[in-house]
Amino acid sequence: MSSSPQFAARIFRAFRYRDFRLMWTGACVSTIGTFVQQFAQSWLVYDLTKDAFYLGLDLFLGQLPIMMFSLFGGVFADRMDRRKMLLVSQYIQMICAFLLATLFAMHLVKVWHILALSFFVGVGQSFGGPAYSALLPSLVGAEDLSNAIAMNSIQFNLARVVGPTLGGLAYTALGATWCFALNGISFLAVIATLFMIRVTFVPPKTTESVLKSMKEGIQFIRCRDGMTVLVVLAFCTTLFGFSLTSFLPVFVRTIFDKGPETYTLLLVCSGAGSIAGALWAASVEKMKEKGRLTLVILISLGVIITGFALSRSLPFSCVLMFLSGLALMASTSFMLSLAQLITTDAMRGRVMSVYSLAFRAGIPLGALALGKLIPLYGVTRTLGSTGVALMVISLYFLVANRESTFRPVSRQPQS
Repeated sequence: MSSSPQFAARIFRAFRYRDFRLMWTGACVSTIGTFVQQFAQSWLVYDLTKDAFYLGLDLFLGQLPIMMFSLFGGVFADRMDRRKMLLVSQYIQMICAFLLATLFAMHLVKVWHILALSFFVGVGQSFGGPAYSALLPSLVGAEDLSNAIAMNSIQFNLARVVGPTLGGLAYTALGATWCFALNGISFLAVIATLFMIRVTFVPPKTTESVLKSMKEGIQFIRCRDGMTVLVVLAFCTTLFGFSLTSFLPVFVRTIFDKGPETYTLLLVCSGAGSIAGALWAASVEKMKEKGRLTLVILISLGVIITGFALSRSLPFSCVLMFLSGLALMASTSFMLSLAQLITTDAMRGRVMSVYSLAFRAGIPLGALALGKLIPLYGVTRTLGSTGVALMVISLYFLVANRESTFRPVSRQPQS
């Protein structure tokens, strides 16, 4: 009987820290609001244009600033007050949400308004993302950092389920204006928590140029054992591992000859697996052997993706979608934990901006490449090849690198 409370305490041990509880709650509310807006915004873009191209363009413009400016955001995260950077990021995103709500309420909204605002939201995220990644380790003890990162993944996946559901209800009952307004209101939660937390790390003053600081971050990654491997793995995981979810509609239509209900079922299976994977990652207390474990999970993910590509059984495919979500979430949580522990506080913003850039870049690049290859070679062969590629790359690093490669550094004293 006592094992269940102990297991729960181990999973949620990062919540022992007041500041982490506050940030987690604020971030969860804000992320739910973001998914509420995404639901309405997608419908609005398509209603205005009747062209699927603009849906892709809207997503691309939201990601473009992150790819362009996140390295600069990492430099500033190591030079400035990370809380202030996050606040500015939240203000930009909140203003964009309220502006879109106003434009829609006044019947003035055009598609170029939405595309421009998506770009500005991306600019805010390109500086807020590195600041958040750099701030997170200061909210918990070093021994609980892996758990905090896993709990952050749970927050995101919880919002991914709750947000679209609330978005659908709000869109039907209240209209698109309120979807955008609710997202704007949700930023108040994270802004309030940022004012309540205690930030202990004070970045040292420097007169170095931004480019020199950026080069120092890249040099740190090249010299620090295991960091280059993690950056490469992050890119390959999103390049090959995220392709399964991205092209599910093709499988549903061409392989199973089904409709949106089957697509939703497979997404739910993937989401459930993601939550299970995040809970598993949260329950792991020690970092020992986590590098090798991550590589084994990535090899397994490659096998799962290949199996899904070859499957013609819907129940079996549902099981594989659950396992893929579990493996993907656990591996990405472990990799992020290792990256955070390998770096130092003084370099954290720059290093995590490079890591995040590699992680994010794999998604659009993979989607673009596979979108060209699937019509030529078929969805089964193309997606099966991504699974094999992920297996081969992960197996290479498993054989070529020992666990000692992923050595965490001791937490630096706070000034």
